[in-house]
Amino acid sequence: MRLDVYLKLSRLIKRRSIARDMCDKGRVLVNGQIAKPSKDVRPGHVVTLYLSTRIIELEILGLPMKQQSVNSIRKESYQIRMEKRAVKDEDTWSENLS
Repeated sequence: MRLDVYLKLSRLIKRRSIARDMCDKGRVLVNGQIAKPSKDVRPGHVVTLYLSTRIIELEILGLPMKQQSVNSIRKESYQIRMEKRAVKDEDTWSENLS
């Protein structure tokens, strides 16, 4: 499944266009590498999201389907490995991506 589609269906990011923009800006990593929106993701991959006020690292457990409820998506699609608050500062983002 494409990374941008996974982020939208898993409800980590509200819209696919926002997921694409985040990938294009280098704010989404898959297995420690900056990922394009078309990156193929599978269970076992580790995704890191650099959001505006926090950083989330999660492991993909399964691929969501459109018909699933919100609660089952959270339980079955991913497991959060690390979540921390971040200061939105351009220097901070560049340090975290290095």
